[in-house]
Amino acid sequence: MSTRIAAALVGAFATAAALLMLALGTGRQEKAPSPPATATPGAPSATIVSPRNGARQKGHAVVVKTEIHHFRLSGRHFGGEPELAEGNVRFGLNRVPDCVVPAKLRRAINSPFGNGRLVGRSFDYARYSGPNGALAELIGSEGSYSPATRPEIYYHDLPAGFYRLVVTLAQNDGSTTPYHAVTNFQILAAPDHGPKCSGGKVPSAKAAAFG
Repeated sequence: MSTRIAAALVGAFATAAALLMLALGTGRQEKAPSPPATATPGAPSATIVSPRNGARQKGHAVVVKTEIHHFRLSGRHFGGEPELAEGNVRFGLNRVPDCVVPAKLRRAINSPFGNGRLVGRSFDYARYSGPNGALAELIGSEGSYSPATRPEIYYHDLPAGFYRLVVTLAQNDGSTTPYHAVTNFQILAAPDHGPKCSGGKVPSAKAAAFG
């Protein structure tokens, strides 16, 4: 193997390692191991502290903060074998479409299981979710979710509109658990720059809060 090729390989591995350290942390912020299940009653849960549901803001960046209970976030075991009450967090941010056909809005509102929900464009890419988005691209989850082993994430350069954020607890190997939380928020448009719906479509402001 030539010196040039060897140097390129070393550089590639170094880049991947840097992404992992930025997105997952160095391990010093990792929570202490959970005590035995008999000493921690209650199922795992996630609570979104900010942004609060229904929040409205002018800024185009948002720091998502969550509280995780009865579930240990482990950067050291990211991508490894599943362990009881241990794993990582999936952050999924989508912008609800500005204007929708009335029938689709009704389905979103009346859907008991969220299968009629208006999902919209994903912002889980490195351009918007930073190191976590870069890690998503590395593992192939970009456009779906941004992984993390810390209970927070930073999204930036978000356009005005209504957003739906889903936080899901996942096992070390990335498989999802039933434990999740949802919040909806709005980034305000400049005056007279809001969506102008036509062709029988209606504003989708209400759609963000359903499903």
